Amino acid sequence: MNINNETELDDLLSTPTPAAVDAVRQLDGDLAIMGISGKIGISLGRMAVRAVRQAGVTKKVYGVARFSEPGSKEKLAELGVEPLVCDLLDRHAVAQLPKVNNVIFMAGRKFGTAGGGEALTWVMNTLAAANVAEHYQGSRMVVFSTGCVYPLVTAASGGCPETTRPAPVGEYAQSCLGRERIFEYYAQYRQTPTLLVRLNYAVDLRYGVLFDIADRIRCGQPVVNAVGSFNAIWQGDVNDWILRSFPACQTPAAVLNFTGPEITSVSYAAETMGQLLDKPVTYTQPEPGSTGYLSNAARAMERFGYPRVGMGELLRLQAEWLRQGGRTLNKPTHFEVNNGKF
Repeated sequence: MNINNETELDDLLSTPTPAAVDAVRQLDGDLAIMGISGKIGISLGRMAVRAVRQAGVTKKVYGVARFSEPGSKEKLAELGVEPLVCDLLDRHAVAQLPKVNNVIFMAGRKFGTAGGGEALTWVMNTLAAANVAEHYQGSRMVVFSTGCVYPLVTAASGGCPETTRPAPVGEYAQSCLGRERIFEYYAQYRQTPTLLVRLNYAVDLRYGVLFDIADRIRCGQPVVNAVGSFNAIWQGDVNDWILRSFPACQTPAAVLNFTGPEITSVSYAAETMGQLLDKPVTYTQPEPGSTGYLSNAARAMERFGYPRVGMGELLRLQAEWLRQGGRTLNKPTHFEVNNGKF
């Protein structure tokens, strides 16, 4: 696989697999994506529309957001998604949204939490969830969450499986667990079939763990190795798995980890990237940190198969993206944070 420009990247991220097309064909009713204007949402919405068209069925794909970025609403409409302007913190506005049988919830806040933004993060990650869960009770809900709800673990552990009890570090992770608990409540007591997706680090080439590492090497800066290992997965695979996830929604709520099969050391990724970029590699500390947010996604891979793009290919694609001057979204992951302060 080669990616020569942003048009090709967007196309690959939103190309549905035959399995995704079949999954969308079997959906009972329309689809709504809450918080669609974030990093993953637009490519997911576009994949959903393409899957609907290839399936030869008539279904609407709604994209719900505030659309504060100029042109984002119009871009989404051009892709075939029906944009709906809504502040999910406004329960009266949420109550006006069209009822659909299938909902993907992506809304949330992470960065800027520490140092005064804690209250806004809690409201964004819990109140918005409550408003949506109340309006769509009874619909199938696929809910984005994060591997940050798990405790920090070593690479030798193999990563946290879904049976690991949450032990969130810091208020961002705590608020994400709060979001999960709200959806769990509606699954258990309001019979809303729900799947909680704990995602660790999607790779888009314009942002992600690999971009963060490679960009520092390209700029001659030391790679931050306060966290020694990470999980990551191609965003196109995330989109594919999400569209295929509705049959996994249950009451009580089910949980699946979404990430790649590899636990990749920061030093391996950095040294490989250094060779590909022909740049020397240095680090912020002599020894890497021993723990981090690591998940085991064996259950998801049993259900969906292995990701189509492995870590070796992702490293090559990321280096090539930077070598050809590919654009950045300027949205660092802060994967190196291990104290919960984002």
